[in-house]
Amino acid sequence: MAGEQNGQSDLAQKKVFTTGEAAQLCKVSQQTIIRCFDSGRLNGFRVPGSKFRRIPRDELLRFMRQNGIPTESMESAKRKILIVDDDPKIVELLEDVFAGDERLEVSSASTGYDAGLLTERLKPDLIILDYMLPDVNGNVVCERIRANDELVKTRILLVSGVINQSEVQGLLDAGADGFIQKPFKIADLTERVHELLGVSA
Repeated sequence: MAGEQNGQSDLAQKKVFTTGEAAQLCKVSQQTIIRCFDSGRLNGFRVPGSKFRRIPRDELLRFMRQNGIPTESMESAKRKILIVDDDPKIVELLEDVFAGDERLEVSSASTGYDAGLLTERLKPDLIILDYMLPDVNGNVVCERIRANDELVKTRILLVSGVINQSEVQGLLDAGADGFIQKPFKIADLTERVHELLGVSA
């Protein structure tokens, strides 16, 4: 059952679907999807040189909503990222970086207190956490998250200008899954985020 759910989750994160995959997500027959495609009710494209039909994610979502088909299987597949940093420029930068990825749902907080409230409510898959927050240090946030059984799957990527190796090790010991030093390259950060979330770049 768990394997089936994981398969469904992986499928729902794709950007382009075959008619068979679309049928599985819509819980209808493949022939129904093909008929809707051929009649123009469901838009998409054909693979050049073949009869294979392909349906973009946005179009499948539109079709599902228009026909009253529940979209939870698609929406719930989004990985939730919580950005915790008191520098609004960093928050804005990271929000812009991940905004274009439809597989991700991004929220942000500027204090440890707000981060705690949002973490409880959202149960994010990944927290990008600044080490030096106005009200608490990142290692304390890590320890609190790791003490919560409901957040056992939440990954934590700490970001800081800290360069002392023993301090970095202390953060990892407190429960962080990774560390990136400021200033960082966007490509390095996104690579780590994809790696920790288990999604392709």
